Amino acid sequence: MNPSRKVAVLDYNQNYINDIFTLLDSPELEKVVTEFLNQPDNRNSKSNFNKLTAPKYLEVIKKVLLDEQSIYQTYPQKEVINSIEKLYSFYRSFLRVSVLSKAGSNSANAFINLDNKFNELVLQLYRTVEEKLQGFANHTYRQVNAGTSAAALVNRQVEPLLPNDYASLKEIPFIDTLVLRPPMMITTPSNKREGVFSAVSANPIINFNKLEDQQEWFCFPAKIGESLAYIYFHRDYLAAGVSLANLFEVATEAEIKTKRPDLILLFGMQKTEEDVCHYYHDEANDVWVGEVPYNDKTTYFGYMKKMCLTLHNLHMIYKDRLPIHGSMVRITFSNGKEKSVVFFGDSGAGKSESIEALQEIADDKIVNIETIFDDMGSFSIKDNQLYAQGTEIGAFVRLDDLSSAVAFNNMDRGVYLNPDQKNARVIIPANTYDRVVEPHHVDMWVYANNYDTEIGIHRFENEADAKKTFITGRRNALGTTDEVGMSTTFFANPFGPVQEEQRTRPIVDSVFNWFFDHDIYVGEIYTHIGNDKSKASLNESAHELLDVLMNS
Repeated sequence: MNPSRKVAVLDYNQNYINDIFTLLDSPELEKVVTEFLNQPDNRNSKSNFNKLTAPKYLEVIKKVLLDEQSIYQTYPQKEVINSIEKLYSFYRSFLRVSVLSKAGSNSANAFINLDNKFNELVLQLYRTVEEKLQGFANHTYRQVNAGTSAAALVNRQVEPLLPNDYASLKEIPFIDTLVLRPPMMITTPSNKREGVFSAVSANPIINFNKLEDQQEWFCFPAKIGESLAYIYFHRDYLAAGVSLANLFEVATEAEIKTKRPDLILLFGMQKTEEDVCHYYHDEANDVWVGEVPYNDKTTYFGYMKKMCLTLHNLHMIYKDRLPIHGSMVRITFSNGKEKSVVFFGDSGAGKSESIEALQEIADDKIVNIETIFDDMGSFSIKDNQLYAQGTEIGAFVRLDDLSSAVAFNNMDRGVYLNPDQKNARVIIPANTYDRVVEPHHVDMWVYANNYDTEIGIHRFENEADAKKTFITGRRNALGTTDEVGMSTTFFANPFGPVQEEQRTRPIVDSVFNWFFDHDIYVGEIYTHIGNDKSKASLNESAHELLDVLMNS
């Protein structure tokens, strides 16, 4: 239990509790009560009940359950029930993740049943104590996730195909199955990403080999596009670790056994150079390795997501594929036409907002908008045909940029990060893995221009002008990272192309050559979100985009 990170891990392998009296006698509950009583408002409380030690506090609760009325002469019922309510809320404010080791072919279903029963047990204890104290049964019951907010079935037996240099990673358990209990509301100390990831000359695995807390790590085996990524993280980063399930497909045990990883991320290292994020290209083993330091800044989920995508994009560049920072949608119109559109630009440029504006103004002209990828994809040319593929099965989007309808419609499956703060985010599933990595034809590629005052869309007449706009990567930064105001980023993508600009430029040239040789629409949409929050101008631009798509 880590109060500073608001994370609690319940290891069912070490102890599983079946009844409320065993729960009351457990050292685990005593630890929770100890942490609760150590909170400043309890240490300074006027209530004698809140000043008890944890064992004595739990003895009082037992007497409440046994209907020993004499206890109320020392501790008034009102004080006790107020404290119990606060204790219950304190425990539920943590991200509570249960863990069980996989054993047998039906262990996933058995694990879910075990976790459900533990949730029911915690709820039963709380309600029994509550109703004893208030003297009557409740008339309204809310079936909240009282015990856990997520559960992880881990595989400790699988033998991953790892190069010899990475033998120390073989003992770390792989996440096999995740159970999320949405809506999940997660609070982290940090809510913004800073800086650009840079290369280091020494493999981070060297420092990992020196760690003494390797038993406190987990691995999320992810399929990022067509890359196999092993995302190793310290248990204090479980908030980010379980959130990955809404963003990336979990690799199967068969894939772990038969494929070498393309990417390895070590998230939560005790120390890195200058205490920032780095990557290393292990050319001998053909693997990209990332490292992220353990500190409050890196609790923001953007660090985990973007470092994963940086490693993937670097891997793509070395395969002569062009990483695309943008969103791709497949639009089906009422007139029978279908168009695939890629919206391109850096964070805060208006990619997601443009898609949402299309949905809002389309009325019955659009039958369906399918998200192929939400944040990152890649272009590749094969047999003189250009294809786009995505990386993520989900979307990591700002709540500020979404309509209330989109935010609330995804409550039953979303992971909400710092929802009460600026730059609040939600992670929601968007499409299936097979559909995301399927090669897709591109009908239009538009730059999300959030800084110019024009309205509508503009098609570039020549390749040089188009390339200049896309490569310059200009935007009015909205504070979603540490940048604010006008900024430029090479190819609007600080996650791969910036780090390997010289290797990326020839691929950029070949992609633009293909688009213009095949007369594919390359342009820009004026989103105005860098200056105008009313959405009126963006909606006007969306109208023009809709007209072009339906009539071309």
